[in-house]
This record gives sequence, structure tokens and C-alpha cells, in this order.
Amino acid sequence: MARVVTGSRWAAIVGYSLVGAATQLVWLNFAGVTTDAAAHYGVSESAIGWLAQVFPLLYVVLAIPCGLALDRWFRPGLVVGAWLTCAGAAVRLIGDDYGWLLAGQIVAAIAQPLVLNAVTGITGHYLAPDDRPKGIAVGTASIFAGMILAFLLTATFGPSLHPMLVVSAAFCLAAAAILTTALRTPGTFAPAASSTPAAAATPAAASTPASASVRADASAPADASAAASAPASASTPAAASGSAAASAPGPDGQRPGERVPGERSPLRIAWADPLIRRLSVLAIFPFGVFVALSTFTQALLEPAGVTSTAASAILLTNVIAGVLGSAIIPVIIARHRAESTHLALSLTFTALACVALAIAPGVLTGFIAITLIGLLLLPALPIVLELVERRTGEAEGTAAGLIWMAGNLGGLLVAVTVGLLVDHPTAAFLVMALIALIAVPGARSLKRPIAELQPPSQP
Repeated sequence: MARVVTGSRWAAIVGYSLVGAATQLVWLNFAGVTTDAAAHYGVSESAIGWLAQVFPLLYVVLAIPCGLALDRWFRPGLVVGAWLTCAGAAVRLIGDDYGWLLAGQIVAAIAQPLVLNAVTGITGHYLAPDDRPKGIAVGTASIFAGMILAFLLTATFGPSLHPMLVVSAAFCLAAAAILTTALRTPGTFAPAASSTPAAAATPAAASTPASASVRADASAPADASAAASAPASASTPAAASGSAAASAPGPDGQRPGERVPGERSPLRIAWADPLIRRLSVLAIFPFGVFVALSTFTQALLEPAGVTSTAASAILLTNVIAGVLGSAIIPVIIARHRAESTHLALSLTFTALACVALAIAPGVLTGFIAITLIGLLLLPALPIVLELVERRTGEAEGTAAGLIWMAGNLGGLLVAVTVGLLVDHPTAAFLVMALIALIAVPGARSLKRPIAELQPPSQP
């Protein structure tokens, strides 16, 4: 017997947010104690740097496979990601040497795409359509909150590395347990039918958005009454003939994994859509600038008399502003359908802020410019991911993987470029300004395709 699902399950979002924060905590545990860690483990500072660099490197390789896994086995894939993160944090405690440390980082880095790619899927399965922009904003903000937690643990324990690793492992264990408990039952929603042109040509996309809010009760067998209760999807012969199969959810509330004859794979569905391709290319630029700025702020501002302590405070304030912005701004932007405008303005302001840092570097300029960059630029990620959730439906894990992969690739490329200019701060800041400006026309060109999407406030 069919029923209309209206209740969001925020416990799943809370569990996901904790695991998302855990991935960033493990990633950045050594960002603030590079010198102390190198001395403790008897390795170079570059070797300690690789404890963080393995994350974006493996993300670029694993983003698409993990996205495909989530599209096929959402709940099991996300739970595996949570416990792999926990396992990686635990492996670092086996022995007090660099080998165990690197092994643990690699395990956690393998888990990260399974967790971060799921930010759109967790909202699509467990939140009503009206709540999904808010859920994506909260889930993304928690990722940045994990960065703050890493900085706070570094400040609290300083060179005492073992206690820091123990606390990190305990947090990962608690986060994985909470998420696993929240995901014991399937989500009451299924991803909306994809609105991509490629998907529309397949049997899987025969149902209309209006039918996406009507799901078969998991406790009752799917039958013809489910199709009868969804007049929007039953209005066409194709939808009527496919409704029985579409309304038979698997263990996680999705359709069975068997492919419908002629149905395209999630990767082909996602990549065939020009909007997803354009969003993926666009993600390279804000990701790249943020990663480069986070990596080299202290070195670039040091010639202007900014101490490492002041630089750390600037970066911490930057991420705090980003967390607040990511939790609030995307919800407002989605309500007013102003995604393209915000993306263009945030990139323009980032360019101007980098120019200001090139012309007048200093503590005050650093605090103002970099904090406002965090406030305006970091919300670009949840804004883009919310567009992906609305656009791709059942290929959302793969599409989110494309966004994350592009972003991590941009981070590597821009960070390497800025790293080559680290002894020339003015040139480095101007390069970051140019990279941000290059993306502005692309952000503005998204206005029309975004306007054609179904509004987030409609099921």
C-alpha cells in the first residue's frame, strides 16, 4: 500500500555530519605539528606532509568508483566508509613509528570518498525535499567543522602526539557507531528521478518528479495500488508499465541493483549532462584557491611580519567563518534561486581579497580578507552539491564524486603552482586572484540551466 512520505529523519544527518567531521580530523591531525611530528618519528617534514597529501591523491583516483558504489549500495557503502575511517585512526595507534602512521592515513584516505560523496545521497534518502538544501548545508558545514576540531586538538595537545591520536580515534569510533545506528533502517525517501537529458531517454527516468515523493511502504509488498496512487507517473504508458519494478525498494530503500535493459550507468548519466560537467569544471577553481590559501598562508605572509601563531589564528577564523557560511548561506541562496549570482560574486570577491593581500599583506589585511573568503567562498561547495542533488537523482553519488574529484584535482594543481611561487608572495597572491577571476564567467553562465531546474522547495 502506497503512502506519501513527509517526515525527515535528521538523526541520519547528525550521524553523517559526525563521520564527515571525522574524515577531516584524521586528514589534518598533523597540519599544525609538522615539525614536532617529524622530530618525534625521525622523518623529514616532507614525509609528514605526505600524511595529508595521500588524501587528495587517493580521492582523485577513487572518487568515481566510490560514487558508483554508493549509487548501487548506498547504506552499506556509507557504513563501510565510516568504519574504514575508524580503522585508519586505530591503525595509527598500533605502533609509535611512521610506517603505522602512514598505513592508517592510507586506510582513512580510501574511506574518505565513500563518506564525502554521500552528502547528497544521505539527504535524498532521509530528508523531505523541502529540507534537502538545509541538510546538504549542515552536512558540508560539518566537514569544515572537522578541520576546526583538528586545529583545536593540535592547540590542546601540542607536541603530545599520542594523546591526540587516541582522542581522534575515540571520536571516529563514536561517530561510526552513531551513524551505523541511525542507518539501521532504510531511508523513507528514494532519490528523485534524474532530470538529466541522458537519463530522460532511459526507462529509469520515465517517472516524473511529482511521483518521486510517493514511495511504497517498506513493510508492504509493491503492487499495482502503488502505481495507482501516483497519478503523475501513471499518466504515461511507459511509467505505468515500469511502476511495479520501480516501487520495489531494496534493503536501503532503493530499486534492486539489476540494470534495466538499455539503462545507462550512473557515470554515463552524470557525465552526459552538460550542467554536471560545467559544475565539475567550475569546482576546480574555488577548491584550488582555498586549498592553496590554507596550505601556504603562513609562508606567504611571513615576509610581511605575520607570525606562525597569527597565521594559525587567521586560518582558524577562516574555517569558522566557512562553517557558519556553509550552514546558513546555501539555504538562503536556494530559497531565492540565486546560486549563479552567489558563485560569481564569491569568486569575484575572492579575487579582490587576493589582490589586497598582494598589495598590502599584513595581520589586519590577512584577518579581514581571508576570513571573508571563508565566509563567502566555502558555501560554494554545498551550493554546488545541492544543485547536483536536484539534477541527478539516482546518479547523485557518482555526480557528487565528479565534483569532489574535480575539486581535489584543482587543489593539487593550484597548490603546486602557488608552492612554486612561495618565495614570491605578491606573484602567488596575484595568481590565486587570476584563477578565481577565470571562473567568474563560467559561474554567470550557469544562471539559465540552474533556472530550469525544479525548485528545491518542491518535492
